[in-house]
Amino acid sequence: MPPAPPGVEGRGEADPLGACARGSTANPRPPQLQSQDSISMAASPAAMEGAGSHVAVDGAPGRSVCRDSMEPSVACSCNCPCFCSCPCSLLGVGAGKPVRHMAALVLARGGSKGIPLKNIKPLAGLPLLGWVLRAAVDAKVFQSVWVSTDHDEIENVAKQFGAQVHRRSSEVSKDSSSSLETIAEFLRHHPEIDIVGNIQATSPCLHPTHLIKVARMIQKEGYESVFSVVKRYQFRWHKNKNGVLEPDNVNPAKRCRRQDWSGELYENGSFYFATRQIIESGCLQAGKMDYFEMGAELSVDIDVDIDWPIAEQRVMRYGYFGKEALHKVKWLVCVVDGCLTDGHIYVSEDQKEMISYNFKDAVGIELLRERGVKVLLISERNCSKTLSAMKLNCDVEVSVKNKLQVVEDWRKKKHLCWKEVAYLGNEESDVECLKKAGTSGAPADACTAAQHAVGFICKCSGGRGAIREFAEHILLLTERSEFSRKENEELIKKQ
Repeated sequence: MPPAPPGVEGRGEADPLGACARGSTANPRPPQLQSQDSISMAASPAAMEGAGSHVAVDGAPGRSVCRDSMEPSVACSCNCPCFCSCPCSLLGVGAGKPVRHMAALVLARGGSKGIPLKNIKPLAGLPLLGWVLRAAVDAKVFQSVWVSTDHDEIENVAKQFGAQVHRRSSEVSKDSSSSLETIAEFLRHHPEIDIVGNIQATSPCLHPTHLIKVARMIQKEGYESVFSVVKRYQFRWHKNKNGVLEPDNVNPAKRCRRQDWSGELYENGSFYFATRQIIESGCLQAGKMDYFEMGAELSVDIDVDIDWPIAEQRVMRYGYFGKEALHKVKWLVCVVDGCLTDGHIYVSEDQKEMISYNFKDAVGIELLRERGVKVLLISERNCSKTLSAMKLNCDVEVSVKNKLQVVEDWRKKKHLCWKEVAYLGNEESDVECLKKAGTSGAPADACTAAQHAVGFICKCSGGRGAIREFAEHILLLTERSEFSRKENEELIKKQ
């Protein structure tokens, strides 16, 4: 599916680019105005380093201000009040050079028509919005990260992933509202911001490395607008006013081979960066303008339900999962009640308790064991006889009063670090363990506190295949980690 154009927040909405036509190189000169579980990136840093390129159209940048003081901020010192950690090395800004306040802004209204509440629908275990917010926060080149929304649930998810929230007005929350109008309203409420990086939630394969490069292009190289593109090799045709089919970019008599053609650039919809003065002139693409090319494998966009499984597969293979390297999972700690089972307890007339479990979950446990991952089942009840009758070949801890203490003692006994432990839990009593585990998950029907603490939310409910789903997630991450490790080893050998 083609991406939404920069004047439109998602599809089905108006597409006014304002005073500037799409693709225009006009250069108006108005007065100068002003994390979660950590696991490995899908591709190695070296691989992502080569993921973008750019070409310039001339122009000039505006002045800079500091977020807090509204005075120029020096980027060459770790005392810079604009950054939570000094980004000088990332941006390459020289000593004494001012850094302008650059804000990441994700537009996420609650009235999506194609997929209701699309922006917070789970994609590969995370709310869609969470993928781009994680990349923006981890890039550490933004002085602030924002979500503009009109919906309470979206606001809660945004805050969960470390973003600030701008409650947009009803005037820019309509189906006909454009991205440009919404961004302009945001800027009117935040005069301290000089540059807006409009990141689209519907493009979840964004990595921090992309944003770091674009930030450097704007802060150091002086570009006024930068947007993401993908190169495509597609021949285009159209019918003229007489109904005759005509080629747009190909000579049918001399069709070239793909490898002999440089292709064409298409906006992929991942992001649009622009200075305040460009936006206030009624445009998102103008001035000293540039593009940032992303790979086709990273250029995924979501509009309707049919896009969702495609995007999910792409994200699991190429998405950004966090800034720390993944440790191989050696043990899965799984809660019995609400994860292995659906939480129901059946009591017979003679007061015997019975529970049920899903055979798919037993298969998931076996898959892990075949790959060298052992499983510990824990329960707050004394259900050792019942678990023994299931014959799942797992270690068992029952009558657990303090899950964190029990898992800590067990972990030390096994000489494991928390990064080597995966944890599947569903209750508030699991939250501390979920936060510490290297890989964490929760069933679809887990409590809100548990879901907020994990890196993966299953589509399946407890006792309905959640363990099998989480097991597949663990194995996929392990496979990706091994791929990245081998890739890095090859790069080291070549150096």
